[in-house]
Amino acid sequence: MIKAIMSLVTYSATLTCLLCMCLLWPATVGAQSVTVGSKNFTENVILGEVLRQLAIHDGEDVIHRPQLGGTQILWNALLRGDLDAYVEYTGTLTQEVLADLNIENDIALEEALNAQGILMSRPLGFNNTYALGMKPGLADSLGIIKISDLRDHPNLVFAFGNEFLDRGDGWPTLRDRYGLPQTNVSGLDHDLSYRGLDSGDTHLIDLYSTDAEIAYYNLRVLEDDLNHFPVYNAMLVYRKDLVDRAPRVVNAFLRLEGRIPEADMVAMNASAKIDKTPEVRVAADFLEAAFNIESKVQEETLWDRLIKHAGAHLYLVIISLSAAILFAIPLGVLSAFLPRMGQVILALVGVIQTIPSLALLVFMIPLVGIGGPPAIVALFLYSLLPIVRNTYAGLTDIPGPLKESAQALGLPAAARLRLVELPMASRTILAGIKTSAVINVGTATLGAIIGAGGFGQPILTGIRLDNVGLILEGAIPAALLALLAQGVFEIMERFFVPKGLRLKTQG
Repeated sequence: MIKAIMSLVTYSATLTCLLCMCLLWPATVGAQSVTVGSKNFTENVILGEVLRQLAIHDGEDVIHRPQLGGTQILWNALLRGDLDAYVEYTGTLTQEVLADLNIENDIALEEALNAQGILMSRPLGFNNTYALGMKPGLADSLGIIKISDLRDHPNLVFAFGNEFLDRGDGWPTLRDRYGLPQTNVSGLDHDLSYRGLDSGDTHLIDLYSTDAEIAYYNLRVLEDDLNHFPVYNAMLVYRKDLVDRAPRVVNAFLRLEGRIPEADMVAMNASAKIDKTPEVRVAADFLEAAFNIESKVQEETLWDRLIKHAGAHLYLVIISLSAAILFAIPLGVLSAFLPRMGQVILALVGVIQTIPSLALLVFMIPLVGIGGPPAIVALFLYSLLPIVRNTYAGLTDIPGPLKESAQALGLPAAARLRLVELPMASRTILAGIKTSAVINVGTATLGAIIGAGGFGQPILTGIRLDNVGLILEGAIPAALLALLAQGVFEIMERFFVPKGLRLKTQG
């Protein structure tokens, strides 16, 4: 029996590896293309699109991966080679990414980047520094003009971007430098914080100085009277090997040096966030005005977007779920027939299930990069527990007399497992697969944070742009896909569950 089980596990593991290698092959196609990334806020997405269109105008093939989360995700992707370039800010590099080096000027910054195989452009033309903002009515009633005035109002409620809460130039050092006494401080998505401030749920938020919402909500920007926040000049960071690999792309990118005044950047942000103009159109309009470049912008229809996102979502779900089925059923069989090892297996897949999904996605990046592969690995791991546990439960719940009858017939252990025990447990196993499928479809929406696409992409964009329509464009199809997955396995039950067991359940 043990030999048969181990053979089954080995066979399934081999099939799983082959499936992943074959289906992940498209993700490696075009790996030599130049890839730029952008953070999960509108300005950075626009600048990433400007870089892409500028290079395409010069006849180069450039891919833009938008909305890749926070600074560390993009920086690590750049070091690893998953990205070739993105727009970063000097203050972020000196105070967050390279904070331990105590960099004091741009020359030292350039040397530190060069030591890691990264080059930097000259500033693009604007300084997007951090600031703190309040509604002017509240600020006037409390006499708050500068940040140090906040010391006299310990009961104020603060809401900061999640990244700002932990950054070296963020809340911890700001609090210590100004001696701020506030304790009611929470984390919130940067784009959502403006709505929280407008509704009165919070009293003060962090701002990016080029945010269009500052003027839109008529906010009071507090004076940084102790000069806590450094200069955040926008500039391009790119891999050193890109100069030799794609020199024309680098030359195209560097045309942006000094060409984006702060007023232009604020106007672009307002066009995207306030006027709801697509970022691709905003980027094209800027290039036409600044460089007399006409970009061919093909704006996608709703149907086009649904097809694209459905394809990406199904790609993630089918690969990860198929691999999980091939791998988890043998693990469940092993757990049922080798109890001591089974407890270890069940505990391990249980622990994996408790890891927050976003954390698991980020953990995968250093191992397999950004995009589809880390999302698939994370979804595969999340799909294991229901299938392993249900396979184990289905096999161990088979009545003893039935097992003894099969043994009395003289069937070998492998034949008993294949002809009697697995069919008897098939309903329970399929129930576990259905549970995994629904979890998988829902969790796959988070893959967009690391560039995997799918229905999470319009959800993230909708949150960032305060566009409920875009959020629903991702949420409704994802929910329908989960129902469809459950229905498919209900139909499959007719083929994999013995008729007698199905009749018994229906009665």
